[in-house]
Amino acid sequence: MNKLLDETLSIKIAETINSRASTPFDNAYKAALSTEGARYIQGFLAFPGKPYRPVEHSWIELDDTSDNGSLVRIIDPTLPHLNKNPQELWYFAAQRLTVKKLKAIIEESKEDYPEDDPLPIYDDPPYEYYGDVMLGGQDYLTAYQAAEAKCREINELNPERN
Repeated sequence: MNKLLDETLSIKIAETINSRASTPFDNAYKAALSTEGARYIQGFLAFPGKPYRPVEHSWIELDDTSDNGSLVRIIDPTLPHLNKNPQELWYFAAQRLTVKKLKAIIEESKEDYPEDDPLPIYDDPPYEYYGDVMLGGQDYLTAYQAAEAKCREINELNPERN
């Protein structure tokens, strides 16, 4: 299944929800709530240059079936704030949630931990280590390692950007 970043829809949704630069999880949450058929995704973003390692990120995905087969469109409501070439962004999903499940988790988190921000959402323990942080399950570790390998690859291929 192919995945394609939909730049036009990403920018349109970013404007609709008034996305902010430093809140990719909130941006994706708002985008998921306002976009029919969306899935909320948490994972990692890889790109050339600093910080030379994966960045934890969130976006939404939409299925787009046509005569040419199945395509998943990545909609990143934080895209306008990234200041990166969209063709040089790689998305590595660690967790996918339906809007229904997302709402239920947020509601439960607000009840159980009202003083904490409910986003990002992590799996239940046991947690795995990725980078210097211990959060998420095996899916997080797998996504982080794939994004980390991509960061190494693109930064080694483009030393003039370093």
